[in-house]
Amino acid sequence: MQFVIAACLAAMLVLVFGNVVLRYAFNTGIPVSDELSRLLFVWMVFLGAAVTLFEQAHLGVDTLVRRLSRKGRIVCFALSNLLMLYTTWLVFSGTWQQFGINLGMTTPVMGISQAWFFVPVLIFTALAAAWFCLSLLRSLSGRMSDDELIGVRESEEDFDITQMPPGDARPR
Repeated sequence: MQFVIAACLAAMLVLVFGNVVLRYAFNTGIPVSDELSRLLFVWMVFLGAAVTLFEQAHLGVDTLVRRLSRKGRIVCFALSNLLMLYTTWLVFSGTWQQFGINLGMTTPVMGISQAWFFVPVLIFTALAAAWFCLSLLRSLSGRMSDDELIGVRESEEDFDITQMPPGDARPR
């Protein structure tokens, strides 16, 4: 998924930079540049949100949860995942309605359906819902460590670089 995100970013860079150069140097441009860059940006943001969720790289405050017993941590983890699952449902249902509304509308230049701007949100919410359900099942069955129940990383420096696959610069 990270390759797709990088490809979106690279394509956006080429499209926008190329369009700027063409406009200023040759008084012309690429007509689809703006629309395609916007579409790629939406895809990049929601795919990036999915990667962040799977890597548990989100922000959090653990002041209260660290002081709780394991049972208290499980209860807090389950409640927070249920709330996030509900929020994911709200985003999915609203996006699904917008998808239906915009299905017959086309973009002015590219002529593709406006619904393509909502597809990455639908993909993200489906992946996020699956992630929250699996996390709930793992926590309620007792198959999560205390660190996973807290789910907050203090710093990127806390990671052992030897545990990363070769060529991977991301913390795990």
